[in-house]
Amino acid sequence: MNDFAAHRDDWTAKEELAERMIPLVGALRRDHEAVTSLHGHRLLGLSTTGVIELHERIAQLGHEQIDLEDTLAVLETLHDIAPGASSIDVARLVSGHAEHGGDLEVYLREALAPAMGAEPAEPTDVVLYGFGRIGRLLARILIAHTGGGSGLRLRAIVVRRGAENDLVKRASLLERDSVHGNFAGSITVDEEAEQIIANGTRIQVIYSNDPGTIDYTAYGIRDAIVVDNTGRWRDEAGLSRHLESAGVARVLLTAPGKGDLKNIVHGINDATITDSDRIVSAASCTTNAITPVLKAMDEAYGIVRGHVETVHSFTNDQNLIDNFHTGDRRGRSAVLNMVITETGAAKAVARALPELEGKLTGSAIRVPTPDVSLAVLHLTLENPADRDQLNGYLRRVSLHSRLRQQIDYVESPEVVSTDFVGSHRAGIVDGLATIANENDVVLYVWYDNEYGYSCQVIRVLEVMAGSHPVVLPARREVTLDA
Repeated sequence: MNDFAAHRDDWTAKEELAERMIPLVGALRRDHEAVTSLHGHRLLGLSTTGVIELHERIAQLGHEQIDLEDTLAVLETLHDIAPGASSIDVARLVSGHAEHGGDLEVYLREALAPAMGAEPAEPTDVVLYGFGRIGRLLARILIAHTGGGSGLRLRAIVVRRGAENDLVKRASLLERDSVHGNFAGSITVDEEAEQIIANGTRIQVIYSNDPGTIDYTAYGIRDAIVVDNTGRWRDEAGLSRHLESAGVARVLLTAPGKGDLKNIVHGINDATITDSDRIVSAASCTTNAITPVLKAMDEAYGIVRGHVETVHSFTNDQNLIDNFHTGDRRGRSAVLNMVITETGAAKAVARALPELEGKLTGSAIRVPTPDVSLAVLHLTLENPADRDQLNGYLRRVSLHSRLRQQIDYVESPEVVSTDFVGSHRAGIVDGLATIANENDVVLYVWYDNEYGYSCQVIRVLEVMAGSHPVVLPARREVTLDA
């Protein structure tokens, strides 16, 4: 057999394995509310080539190679043992079984014990107030998460009417995105009912200029969590206006909150959310990206002080070409310039991680890219760090610790910013860029400031709704040595 035929046969064999996975992934989600992934990258909804590409991509990003045969074996056994509502990382189960040995079904039953018989969460209505970059990504994630009617249910979006054909334009923006690609599925509009229908989910479009005057119950929406994506109101007084509308129970702000509002970084301080917290902030994209890494570093080495420099993609508050702007330097063209500006992310870390109060400074440079940013952490540590030991520790944290949904780790000499578009993690440590000189360390943390942040917002929403699934396999304690 010549090389061409051998490679063709190898690819055909991979396609056959991937094709067998797809109905198993769908059945686990549909019948048992069990969502499967490879290192946090969802298998649900992938095509045959998408499944193969995902296996190759996680290896390219520095994870251990996972064979398609091993993934299929785990999925088949998962289908047989029928776990309940959960978020299951198949890649970690594959590596765990390789380390553990023995019968696969016995291992999986033990590893997934917390999910056996777990019931899906009660449904919670969600309203998106504002439908910009973050609002539309939240809509995509919520629609993709919709299963048998449990958990978070996107019921409505609230916007100001922009034109006579506003509904069609809103639907088009949801369907097509220059950064994140086309919507995975079908989108139509019901102009008479003023609804967008996305993959069978009917989303009511409500036009309003005042958050306190909407009767959501008129649309069958009750006890809803309103996610304010506008950034217009950031304190309790302003955001409380949402609570004046009938049908609203709680409010989540997708920006740093002011005053006494809790700023939540999921994985760090989400356990502080109580039933009495009616208004909560999900902090900023940068705060979400750096706080988990800083937490891991402080636990292992102790942080004396640090400076955070963010190389941040431009945002909608900048001008395309030079024009008046109230902010310093932000009036200059975002697509032609690097722009030095301020960031409150370093100080905001202490809102979620009080032990770092007063230890961090920060600054930012806006650059001409539409998405994915980079945080450079210059840290002075209490205890000296060895580069290889440090990188090994952060890699284990990304795989096994309680922060594994927040931190990813890569070692590739080829990755650039666009490789992290669509990352589900809050931040990704670039191990090859790490610098360690005794007590002085520099870490480079990539983050999709749109999608990665939106995933963090969804996790906070799930905590507020009591629907955050158990994440398996279970985390384990990670130290410098193991």
